[in-house]
Amino acid sequence: MMFKRSVATLTAILALCATSPVHAQVTADDAIKDGTITVAFAAEATTLDPALYSAGVDTYFIGQIFEQLVKVMPDGSRQNWLAESWEIVEDENGDPIIDVRIRPGVTFHNGDPLTAEDFEFAYQRLKDPAVSRWSHYQANVEQFEVVDDLHFRIHFSEGDANYIANQLQLWAMPREYFEEVGAEEFGRNPIGTGPWRFVSRAVKEELRLEAYEDYWNKEHRPTVKNLVIKVIPEDLTRVAAFQTGEVDWIDAVPPAMIEDVKAMENVATSTHVSGNNLFLDLDMIPDDSPFRDVRVRRAIAHGIDMDAIVESVLFGQGERYAQVGEGEAGFDPDLTPYEYDPEKATQLLAEAGYPDGLDVRCINLTTPREPNIKEMGEAMFAYLATVGIRCQVENLEYGAWINVGRRDPETPQLDGAMISWMWGHGVPGDPGVPWAGHLHTYVEGEGWGSYSHNSDPSLDAMIEETNTIMDPAEREERLKEIAGKKHELVLGGISTYRPLVTFAWREDKIDYTPWPWPGFWRNFQEIGLKE
Repeated sequence: MMFKRSVATLTAILALCATSPVHAQVTADDAIKDGTITVAFAAEATTLDPALYSAGVDTYFIGQIFEQLVKVMPDGSRQNWLAESWEIVEDENGDPIIDVRIRPGVTFHNGDPLTAEDFEFAYQRLKDPAVSRWSHYQANVEQFEVVDDLHFRIHFSEGDANYIANQLQLWAMPREYFEEVGAEEFGRNPIGTGPWRFVSRAVKEELRLEAYEDYWNKEHRPTVKNLVIKVIPEDLTRVAAFQTGEVDWIDAVPPAMIEDVKAMENVATSTHVSGNNLFLDLDMIPDDSPFRDVRVRRAIAHGIDMDAIVESVLFGQGERYAQVGEGEAGFDPDLTPYEYDPEKATQLLAEAGYPDGLDVRCINLTTPREPNIKEMGEAMFAYLATVGIRCQVENLEYGAWINVGRRDPETPQLDGAMISWMWGHGVPGDPGVPWAGHLHTYVEGEGWGSYSHNSDPSLDAMIEETNTIMDPAEREERLKEIAGKKHELVLGGISTYRPLVTFAWREDKIDYTPWPWPGFWRNFQEIGLKE
């Protein structure tokens, strides 16, 4: 097993990024001050329960209340968070163990202390396919061992690189509180260890939070008492609320208005790669799907002028990529996007048996999960019409859109459609989890291919093998191999772009530091009112 000879190297690498945050003593300036900051998000969460989350947008909200063992800092480094320390060791058979010691003194918002049993409870919920959409993330865990209140070990049957890539996977959930109130009440009134305590929620309107006075991290914490997160999907309405002072901070500044917002007095902005990789997904599941022919898939890839869309529709607020974006694990600079070539697209369609083109259902997201997402989808589908792929466009809001793309016998399916899709590769990025979800063949009840609409056994085997490789260098090369084959066969979707997202806030009123995760830069770990 590669793990045996790589553990020393990996442990040394992780030691560089697993340092603990500095704990400063609270001073008068650090104390929580009365007052309220109001922010506006463009999208709403589907849940506030970390075990039930569907996609990245849920972490915008969950990440204010709940925390993980490791956290990505503003500079992109990873630091121990709820974990005071952790290391990878081997058992007597050479199988990997992640040995974790919890930070003492951490409490949930009801005052209960965080213990190893809470993480065991979180693991049990996250591994249950009847609860979690991501149960396959726990598939290689053989045993969760509680050593004492502040010490646990996760035993693996084989290496699991996704645990390392995704902040050790687990969210801290309060076992005693959950068992006292039940799952439904826990979702309505969640309790975590995070910097913000839940107060109230009006779905699709607002979430009210209060700074947790006994929060464990005295250096990195909010310094204002109240936070109101309003949900304002309409771009013009959201910007107008910012202009009038109704809200103090907004996400997803519309690309066409970025320069106008930057020109406003006493306004600061910050632009980041969002953490999402967007692609056009094609349903190859039906036996008569035209997308089963690689020539049709390549015709679609050549039929869209994505560079023009980024320039004109997104006002330059997008970054082209081929399978893996720059800065993500497995990035290959020699891999380039398919070029726009409408003549080649038409020729490929004819060779595939569609000289007169074809009619297709095309599903478009209308909720601004990313800036101008609706308009971007409409532009892609319009380009396809010019090469003979005639789209019957169906516009869906976020909740319906996420469910129609999900592989679940109890929800509507794509039924041969194409859909404008996305998957968060994280900050920093890693494609292992996304590919397990939308590239690997769907396996009912096991989590593999939870949003996948294609099937290739050879790619399945490569993904599963790569998932076990914990040596960073070897994993990097295997990810590049998967990316190359995925690109050649146009499987798991056609890469389009990575959005750039711009946030704006009143710098004369608030102090704010953008934190990348959880929530793709929408994490209010450090925010407060100025004097």
